[in-house]
Amino acid sequence: MKQRVLYLLKFYLITVVIFMMAKFVFMLYNSDGHPFSLCDFLDVITHGLSLDLCTALYFVILPFLLVFVSVYWRKKFILINILRVYYILISIAFSLAFVADTSLYEFWQFKLDASCLQYLETPTEAMASVSWAYIAIRVVIFLLVALLMYKAYLLTVRRLRTVSPQPSDWKSVAFGLLVFLVFVPLFVIGIRGGIGESTTNIGQVYYSQNEFLNHSAVNPVFSFLSSFEHSEKDYSGYDFFDESTCRQLLSNVYTKESILTDTLLNTNRPNVIVILLESCGGQFMEIGGRQDIMPNLNRLTKEGIYFTQCYANSWRTDRGTACTFSGWPSFPNVSVMKMPSKSRTMPSIAKSLGKQGYHTTYLYGGDINFTNMRSYLVGTGWERLISMHDFTKTQQKSANWGVRDDITFDSLYHIATTTKRPFLLGYSTLSSHVPWDVPIHEMDDEVENAFRYLDNCLGSFIQKLQKTDEWENTLVIMLPDHGHRSAQIGETSPLLSHIPMIWVGGAVRAPKKISTICNQSDLAATLLGQLGLNHEDYIYSRDVLSSTYLYPLAVHNYNNAQSMIDSTGFILYDFDAKRFVVQDSKDGERMLKVSKAILQETTHNLKNR
Repeated sequence: MKQRVLYLLKFYLITVVIFMMAKFVFMLYNSDGHPFSLCDFLDVITHGLSLDLCTALYFVILPFLLVFVSVYWRKKFILINILRVYYILISIAFSLAFVADTSLYEFWQFKLDASCLQYLETPTEAMASVSWAYIAIRVVIFLLVALLMYKAYLLTVRRLRTVSPQPSDWKSVAFGLLVFLVFVPLFVIGIRGGIGESTTNIGQVYYSQNEFLNHSAVNPVFSFLSSFEHSEKDYSGYDFFDESTCRQLLSNVYTKESILTDTLLNTNRPNVIVILLESCGGQFMEIGGRQDIMPNLNRLTKEGIYFTQCYANSWRTDRGTACTFSGWPSFPNVSVMKMPSKSRTMPSIAKSLGKQGYHTTYLYGGDINFTNMRSYLVGTGWERLISMHDFTKTQQKSANWGVRDDITFDSLYHIATTTKRPFLLGYSTLSSHVPWDVPIHEMDDEVENAFRYLDNCLGSFIQKLQKTDEWENTLVIMLPDHGHRSAQIGETSPLLSHIPMIWVGGAVRAPKKISTICNQSDLAATLLGQLGLNHEDYIYSRDVLSSTYLYPLAVHNYNNAQSMIDSTGFILYDFDAKRFVVQDSKDGERMLKVSKAILQETTHNLKNR
């Protein structure tokens, strides 16, 4: 029995050591923009140890059961072979988790979770952000790491060779059963994280104001497995208040009618073009103090209606698209676009204008099946969809993500000048995205160069459209789907979600700046309010130009965290850690209550749709 216990202990310890080594590699690989010291690494190991210990226990369960069986079963070779297969499986699983977590962090800036699985449905789109060489190198690393871990388990863990007791040796049999009964509750307590009310969770390892160090301390295997708890069917984690308290906190947040004191347009039935600018956060233009990257977009802020305090709801295209066109909020752990049974019940600008006789077309140069976009667009009233497969084979290969922006902007121009009036055109750009493969080289930084290219395409499109008869009765609305994360600008900065929203065109009465705080999800109600159309169905979209808009605020969420900004400041709260990450407000506790109430109300509504 002693040898069996030592075997389990060795297996457990080597698993914990593997988790620790993965942390060091993760920190080293992602150190660009996230410098750390030896003391930081030791702190990460120390604070992350409790989660590593709990996670490792999950993977000791099968060896523990086999050890128990070995006490009473003499066919040890079968048990040994089962263990070998098990070593292979967990080595592959661990290696896949470590390589994916380490590689994806530079793009996502948060730990591995189940959301990565959704991109396996459209692998071509998922790999468009990187080169084949990038993928090949990581496949080789994955295989090598898996092999090394498998060898470590084989060499370090001693095989079970002890003799099983005879059935007549009741003392040994009873002792084995007693050891089993003692160990089972220890497993349960260890995996649960103790006997208190709080169970093992990601937040228990957070210790620093530096989010990179907190993320480094999180075990990626646990992060991935625990993320399955956050499904669209389970929002119990966002029940903060009783119903009456929640309603009271939100009493002046959402408006359902427009009482206008100002009219921005000179017609209530303009042609409408909505352009979602991929990742075009405010840091690339005058919001971030840059006049050189996107001169055309900066110029348009002076020629049209410029909403200077607009914020993206989320961090991904699929979520930002639904927020923009359906006026719905985003959610920390789920994407409504990937839930057809719910997304098709949402209102949308296409549905509303379609009822007014508008002809609706959506253009996207990529794979329109990615993230269930086709289902969402069709279900929310878009009559005609144009995507990469409507272009030539050469055009489809012009960029990693599909048809590059100069080509699709030309298509947008053609549609705008040939479609029967009135029309609504939706268009998502795609070139300003990793791997930044654009056909110009005007700026040294590849990211800035990609946004200069987007700006060139946008400027050329507007200049051509201005020369047509359609311009006089057209409203062009430009806003990003989300901001752009970088080593310098992350979720702790309000600049990440601060995006431009600009309305231009002959339908605009006069240039004007609107400095009211709002979300991109407020576009729907604000636009319909200007057109004199009812927007009661858009329960979470607010007409920011209406006198009923009493409490200007904006929320932004990602990966079980949510930020909020209002006139008193900015907060960011992590629901896993159950603490403020940023509290830069004169009234942070009140803001947190409102932020929680918004999340509670919106998730309950989503669950019950």
